[in-house]
Amino acid sequence: MGADSLVKEKLLLEGLNCPSCASKIEAKVGELSEVNESKMNFMMKTLEVKINVNPGEVIDKIAKIVDDIEPGVEVKRTNQTNLNKKKKLTLEGLGCANCAQKIENRVNDLEEVVKADLSFALQELSIEVNEAKVLSEVVTTVREIVHDLEPDVIIKEDEDDCCGHEHGHSHSQEDNNELKSEGIRIGIGAAFFVAALLLKLSFVGELALYGIAYVIIGGKVLSKSARNISKGQIFDENFLMAIATIGAFAIQEFPEGVAVMLFYEVGELFQDMAVNRSRRSIKSLLDIRPDYANLKEEDEVRKVDPNQVQIGDLIVVKPGEKVPLDGEVIEGESMVDTAALTGESVPRKVKQGEEILSGMINQDGLLTVKVSKEFGQSTVNKILELVQNAASEKAPTEKFITKFARYYTPGVVFGALALAIIPPLVIPGAAFNEWIYRALVFLVVSCPCALVVSIPLGFFGGIGSASKQGVLVKGGNYLEALNSVQTVVMDKTGTLTEGVFDVAEIVPEGDWSKGDLLKLAAQAETNSNHPIAQSILEAYQGENIKSDEIDNYQEIAGHGLKVTVDGKEILAGNHKLMEREDINYNDRIDSSGTIIYVACDNEYVGYILISDKIKEDAKEAISGLKRLGVDKFVMLTGDNKQVAQSVADELGLDDYYAELLPDQKIEKVEEMLNRSDDDQNLIFVGDGINDAPVLARSDIGVAMGGLGSDAAIEAADVVLMKDKPSNLIDAINIAKFTRKIIWQNIILALGIKGIVLILGAFGSATMWEAVFADVGVALLAVLNAMRITRAKGE
Repeated sequence: MGADSLVKEKLLLEGLNCPSCASKIEAKVGELSEVNESKMNFMMKTLEVKINVNPGEVIDKIAKIVDDIEPGVEVKRTNQTNLNKKKKLTLEGLGCANCAQKIENRVNDLEEVVKADLSFALQELSIEVNEAKVLSEVVTTVREIVHDLEPDVIIKEDEDDCCGHEHGHSHSQEDNNELKSEGIRIGIGAAFFVAALLLKLSFVGELALYGIAYVIIGGKVLSKSARNISKGQIFDENFLMAIATIGAFAIQEFPEGVAVMLFYEVGELFQDMAVNRSRRSIKSLLDIRPDYANLKEEDEVRKVDPNQVQIGDLIVVKPGEKVPLDGEVIEGESMVDTAALTGESVPRKVKQGEEILSGMINQDGLLTVKVSKEFGQSTVNKILELVQNAASEKAPTEKFITKFARYYTPGVVFGALALAIIPPLVIPGAAFNEWIYRALVFLVVSCPCALVVSIPLGFFGGIGSASKQGVLVKGGNYLEALNSVQTVVMDKTGTLTEGVFDVAEIVPEGDWSKGDLLKLAAQAETNSNHPIAQSILEAYQGENIKSDEIDNYQEIAGHGLKVTVDGKEILAGNHKLMEREDINYNDRIDSSGTIIYVACDNEYVGYILISDKIKEDAKEAISGLKRLGVDKFVMLTGDNKQVAQSVADELGLDDYYAELLPDQKIEKVEEMLNRSDDDQNLIFVGDGINDAPVLARSDIGVAMGGLGSDAAIEAADVVLMKDKPSNLIDAINIAKFTRKIIWQNIILALGIKGIVLILGAFGSATMWEAVFADVGVALLAVLNAMRITRAKGE
């Protein structure tokens, strides 16, 4: 059966805690005739299968296999429970941030919708419903809501966009054309306005010229306002500007009525230009998606969509091309630019037998690559999804502004109404004309666009800027949380140290030789994938160890290994294993490194010292984080106390806990969380694979070495793609800069609006100042937010 007809299913195995059982389940499911492929991810408790018949029946069989091997584990279909409940819509032409907020609010109010997030920066609406069967109906309703509020917006579903790059280009061109036509329209209206100012005409002639100028400039605003009022949507900027300027005409302030509308429209035009520029800047950060792959079939090479390439296919990557899919180089060597993935400016060399990842750019050599992951699971696609979906995880500040905007505009409008009516009634000699004018100033100032536009752009810009530095942040909430870090807890191996082990010493006991000791250790470690086991096997240069010689292989968590080889029982592990098995061993070893004790048939054979180098930037990371205000540094490790103390002393850590099992790491983090202040956050930095539970439990989980690591991207809130702890400094610096810009915008917008409102109430501000307090401040806030996209981590 062809690959096209296979059905992919991702199953969640809730309650699966036994790695051995997970391996058995994977193998047993793979033996089913209906299953083409079976892949288990024990860390994420998921089983991916490719099925060639009706999935329902096969999943029942899989559930029975799981129950037989590991009773109590529940099998769930993530495809149905998640994917079929979600939809992403692109809203082309959405230029009004206030309307965007209304769309999001109304969609969230739908009974069937669990969550809806609209990213104004990307013009994307993500919807999640409570049942898959209602998704289509909800999308129809959402289309009606969008067209109700913004009739000119074009709605596209995610699968409609097959050519992301080209589509983005044409969409950008459409935006530019629309802005040009808007400029021409405003220019014509402005010409009539200038003529009315310069020419000395009768009252009727003056009214006619000002009227023509007003209709040309403000016609769009008036029509939108009328349409929205007919639908019961009163409190928006179109209505406010229409009332304010019509009111100016009513009290015969013709020049001011036209001028306010003119400057409002000019301000909106510049604001749209700034927002579009900001969008392009943000989207350029995500411009790493490959457009095609060169598929090699026998003697032919043809261009295809990366989605059409299967695992095991061969692709050719020419100089200057983006690597479209993850894989292994089987022919050729080249320098590759990894900046798009890691932010690292120095190219690195790849050659035959080495891994290469999608999103890298081939610089000079011709490479043939054997594909190891389909495009949907490739590194570049995961990064794109992560950064794009980050917009839906809103920061507390963003949520506050959203709520604030709901009440701010109606509050100011009712304030304007009171200002127009009450003073003339209670103050002797007060003229209605004067107080109506003051009320009109209130109306012009009341739009919260400066905040509604600039703050989401700010957070998204911060996330994009961090990705340029090789730091992936999963949402604005995590970016904001990085501002309040009190404690940093770090794993040792692979985080503070290189995780590359070498045999430093081989010290036999009694009559045993170094060769005997190393051979016994190698026999014990043959079936282990642990880096320490691999270092022992690399050091062993003797005859090949046959797996059929090894019996009763037992891995004792937190202790080591017990195996039987040719009738001999071999123990290889830490001091806890020796004590557990009552072995009389040498416990007075004064060496810095990981010690592997070896015993054979209850006789102590000796020990092997394994060294692991501290990362070059580890000390820099600790000192830099201290300068940023982090109070406490703690290291958690499964290694022995001597090694842990040596690393802690060299790096100047405040505390360390050694010889910990994975569940004990969680306990230590829980203790620290309970002792920490509510407004201060705890970061755990680990490798994202062994430390997934601790990453999930901490306030902010940071995964090291995320490049190509699925588990890291899944488990962590922040991923440091360069595998450097010092990148955490970059992440916090960008977070602090983002917060600084956002609070500048909040103070700027509310401060100027507040001042103009007060001056307007006392009759000291005109509508000219009010227009600046509205669109002028919005433009300044957007331009200020754009600075974040150019932020550096240094």
